[in-house]
Amino acid sequence: MFLLDDILLAPLNGIIWLAKKIDNVVEKEFSDEGLIKEKLMELQMRFELDKINEQEFNKQEAELLARLDAIRKAKEEEGE
Repeated sequence: MFLLDDILLAPLNGIIWLAKKIDNVVEKEFSDEGLIKEKLMELQMRFELDKINEQEFNKQEAELLARLDAIRKAKEEEGE
């Protein structure tokens, strides 16, 4: 009976495993200061090469800096 249950639930278990892996990757990306700093440098380079205008630069920079602040605050709270 347990073997049959395992066979029937295998696709569901695979989906759950995949969802957990995706969640881990997303969490890492949103909590990695280095990645945000890298994106800020890339944004600066795109602005200097006139690939984006100043308004778009300011908007994206504000979003990235807000994420960076949120990451730092979360790390401070974890350390307390």
